[in-house]
Amino acid sequence: MLKFKLYAALVLGGTLLLSACGGNQNEGSTTASNLEGSIQIDGSSTVYPITEAVAEDFRAEASGVKVTVGISGTGGGMKKFTRGEIDIVDASRTMNAEEAATANSNNISYLELPVAYDGLTIVVNPENDWVKDITVAELKKIWEPAAQGTITRWNQIRPEWPNQEIHLYGAGVESGTYDYFTEAIVGKSHSSRGDYTASEDDNVLVQGVSTDKYALGFFGYAYYEENQNKLKAVPVNDGNDSNGAGAIMPSLETVKDGTYAPLSRPLFIYVNSKAAARPEVVEFVNFYLDNAATLSEEVGYIPMPAENYKEQKQKFQQFTSGVAKQ
Repeated sequence: MLKFKLYAALVLGGTLLLSACGGNQNEGSTTASNLEGSIQIDGSSTVYPITEAVAEDFRAEASGVKVTVGISGTGGGMKKFTRGEIDIVDASRTMNAEEAATANSNNISYLELPVAYDGLTIVVNPENDWVKDITVAELKKIWEPAAQGTITRWNQIRPEWPNQEIHLYGAGVESGTYDYFTEAIVGKSHSSRGDYTASEDDNVLVQGVSTDKYALGFFGYAYYEENQNKLKAVPVNDGNDSNGAGAIMPSLETVKDGTYAPLSRPLFIYVNSKAAARPEVVEFVNFYLDNAATLSEEVGYIPMPAENYKEQKQKFQQFTSGVAKQ
């Protein structure tokens, strides 16, 4: 089971994957208004709202730069990123060993930058009047591989719940949200039942749950907050107490302080070193780190402390300095 507080402490230090020293060689050499070029970004649908908000504001200042932001899931984005097909990948989990090996085999170096926090949110339809809370153990009972074809009705979770089919909605297998959820709830990444409605596009999941009284789903907090008029979030108890004592609702406060466990997590972007040699990418990433706190909160995520953004920006400047010396 992931321990958010320890994990966050580790990732907030960042991962500098290219040895470097000195300052950013591009600092002060360009202004946004005279930049040209294009930036290709793809990956997590969870991180997408933050990156698209940043891109929209950046386009207003650097109209000569075309910034394209796609949604193929963390896994899909990582495949493109580790093959050198995109400049930046949005990720709702850290790069895994297989992806790192692919990047290495393709001579791709990169920098990992945490940009915000998220709380995976368990949601049901507003007409669902029986689920007041749920435990991690109950979520595991619903989602583990052994549940396929056997745990199919609500009253199999708690006897007092209705004798009706559960209709499940969740992240697709290319999504970092899927990886994180399965590790946190099932205990093994990329391991779950397969008989559920899956999508890397969280809007599809929102639509499914919001129109199905017997649905249960999970996705990033921002998609819940944006659609809370047609969804109901379920408090989660990280113990095994079936009466739900200690169940915690996801919120800006509970995600930031880690009490919404075990479904709180950091979000990332990864930057390709070759891309970081281009001034438009340098300016974009600096702009991202300067504005991530405000924009992540605007789209429903939880910003990191100001000192963490300052630290990430310093590491990015060291990274670009190292790129220049290659």
